This record gives sequence, C-alpha cells and structure tokens, in this order.
Amino acid sequence: MLVHLIVSWLVAALALWIVARIIPGIEVRDFGAALIATIVIAIVNATIGSVLHFLFFPITFLTLGLFLLVINAFLLKLASMFTPGFRVHGFLSAVLGSLLLTILSSILRYLVFV
Repeated sequence: MLVHLIVSWLVAALALWIVARIIPGIEVRDFGAALIATIVIAIVNATIGSVLHFLFFPITFLTLGLFLLVINAFLLKLASMFTPGFRVHGFLSAVLGSLLLTILSSILRYLVFV
C-alpha cells in the first residue's frame, strides 16, 4: 500500500515535470519542486477542489463536464501560488497544463501499474 502511494506520487511528479517542459507558461525548477508541487496540488484538489466540484456541479452538468477544465485550471494555478519553484503564468497555460497533466498522468499510471 505504501509502495503504491509512493510510486503514484513519483509518477504524478514526473507527469508534472514533463508538462512543464511542454507547456511554455508552466515552470518547474527541478524534480524536487515537482515532488513538492504534486503534494500541494493533491492537497488543494482534496480540499478546495471538492468544494468547487460540488458548488459548480450544475454548470459542469450543463457543459457535459467541460467546466471541469476551468475548475482544474484554477486549482492548478492556485497550487502554484503556494509552491516555491512551481509557477503557472496565465490562465490558458493553466487550462492546457491541467488537460495535458490529466492525460499524461493517466497514461503513465497505466504503464506503471499494468
């Protein structure tokens, strides 16, 4: 169980580090900053993200889930405010980064855990 958690954390940090190399408006200083940023992103998603997903469920339902991109981009930008060495410049970078981060982390988790 603990090994699975640590490997998931490393995979998520690797995905964030790769996204920072692809999206011009996202900066991660080094892999250590990506590890810390992954923890902060998880905490922000678990606390504020849960509330926002609940509050904006009607809009998310009406847009067939597309509003989740806006919520996740906001959460990614919010997490970057609390993390040294991790910055997101601009909302478009946050939207593209959150989309790519979701896709890339899903692919990496599938490759690691299958």
